[in-house]
Amino acid sequence: MSPNAESIRDFIGHWWVAHTKSRNEKALAHDLVHRDINYFLPMNWKVRRRSRRTIRSLLPLFSGYLFFCGNENQRVELLRTNRVANLIEVNDQQNLIDELVQIERALRAGAPLTPYKYIKAGQRCRVIAGPLTDLTGIVVRAKNATRLLLQIDMLGQAASVEIDVDMLEFLD
Repeated sequence: MSPNAESIRDFIGHWWVAHTKSRNEKALAHDLVHRDINYFLPMNWKVRRRSRRTIRSLLPLFSGYLFFCGNENQRVELLRTNRVANLIEVNDQQNLIDELVQIERALRAGAPLTPYKYIKAGQRCRVIAGPLTDLTGIVVRAKNATRLLLQIDMLGQAASVEIDVDMLEFLD
């Protein structure tokens, strides 16, 4: 993210999705910082135990993808990093921004997002209380818990956060 922006809504330019080469998401983000190109790479902590040691890794929430915003010259600069396998053009700019802002707000609120299988059908709802107020998504039940799915439609991926059902208002 740009140090001058408080939210990805402040980014100026056209949005693209970079499908990175294997395990190149953070390296590409590092390259973009040095090229002064705005990007969004949502990440989460993965904790695992290995022979009496706890290993914490900061991993991309959407493995293999980085979102960036800029002009044509910055797009060419991104391609020069040689870390991008494919570039996905975003036809519905506003929809992508709205979806990414939800992920951004959940991360800024400290919500522990976890990657989740994308679900096309389900009950849409809105959070009506707490730090996640006004986030909208699909409600699912997983392991005796209610979770709110925050989806990125163009990637066919989603992330989920556990939430109390009393904090939800159904939309449909």
